Amino acid sequence: MNNRQIAVDIFMAGVESVKPDKLIRNFISWSEKKLVIKNQVFDLSAVQNIYVVGAGKASALMAQSLESVLGSAITGGHIVTKFGHSVPLQYIGVSEAGHPIPDENGLKGTAQIIEFAQKADENDLVICLISGGGSALLTDVPENCTLDNLASLNDLLLKSGADIKEINCVRKHLSKIKGGQLAKIASPAIVISLILSDVIGDPIDVIASGPTAIDESTFDDAMDVLKRYKLSSKIAPSILKIINDGIQGKRGETLKKEELATNKVYNFIIGNNMLALHAAKTMAENLGFYTQIETSTLSGNVEDVASMLVETAIRYRDEHKGMKTCMLYGGEPTVKISGNGLGGRNQHLALICAKQLQKQTGITILSGGTDGTDGPTDAAGAIVDSETFNNGQSLNLDIEEYLLNCDSYNFFQQEGGLIITGPTQTNVMDIIVVLIG
Repeated sequence: MNNRQIAVDIFMAGVESVKPDKLIRNFISWSEKKLVIKNQVFDLSAVQNIYVVGAGKASALMAQSLESVLGSAITGGHIVTKFGHSVPLQYIGVSEAGHPIPDENGLKGTAQIIEFAQKADENDLVICLISGGGSALLTDVPENCTLDNLASLNDLLLKSGADIKEINCVRKHLSKIKGGQLAKIASPAIVISLILSDVIGDPIDVIASGPTAIDESTFDDAMDVLKRYKLSSKIAPSILKIINDGIQGKRGETLKKEELATNKVYNFIIGNNMLALHAAKTMAENLGFYTQIETSTLSGNVEDVASMLVETAIRYRDEHKGMKTCMLYGGEPTVKISGNGLGGRNQHLALICAKQLQKQTGITILSGGTDGTDGPTDAAGAIVDSETFNNGQSLNLDIEEYLLNCDSYNFFQQEGGLIITGPTQTNVMDIIVVLIG
């Protein structure tokens, strides 16, 4: 087995470990009106209705797994997931919608989620299934604003180089469901959220824009993000007015600590990047590699991250000659989009690595998104080694041109380095596998 295939196997071991069906089976049980979540017991003998709502790339499989635990105890509900990520559900409705740019399907699905949350009263339980992608899939349009306005804003934010905390700060302040407001709508019902984290550090107020979490960000913070990335003049005037109205106190803020009886809102992280990295480490060790988890908080510009990865691998290879080593990284670097190409941050990062590895044998680097979709493509990411550059040259592919145009997908589609997994039904950021030897 060559190192390219080994790297894919290690990556997939990480992905498989954070599939929602396994996580829910491991952490949740139900018996005699008692719901146990990560050893915390909820006595639901007085609960009349259980509603299940949620959004994210993993929410459909989360819902199916929860149905296998609760069965007919579920009164009803609705979730919104990305196109191609749905699975059959018996008690819970599902909408497929656009991601990362919100669309009409997301708008309709979110309206149904709000309806169920509004139904809930003090004798009911609302279970929220939250995973990465929920920020775009939970779609509601403020008054005097259009869906096209929001779609354009999302596109600008995603291409600006802003990190997910900054992007979601803006999104929260243009929504009546994000930033803890779903919990507010469902009050006085008990609200329990099961969360699959796709954000560094697992901050519940940032994952899927924190629909059931207290939010400390403000309209002022949202305006700061728009100014920082020079977007104020590029967005619709109606959006700018909403944020300015919020700054002036003419619009309500996101959920703050003093507004909610927090003893009735429970947020549980049931899966994250570190869990996936540990499973990947076990696989790598079983394959005979000395393995280190370097970090689960990798961030920063992809150019800087790629250079760090290659330089670290070269140094380790030269200092430990002949030692089979696997270095594992998790996190979510950012990329500022230029040109009109097709790709995602993992493919772009891999292509930069390919350029730097052209004369460096014995090093293989895989960068992939655990959700199976890197950017607006059908690839999870890409894998490179010292042969990638040469393969490209033999096909008359100018690697510099593909980098400048952010067209990594079309480079790797011809060169052969794409990782195609299909929708994985999970999402815990990215995993980078570096093999040496």
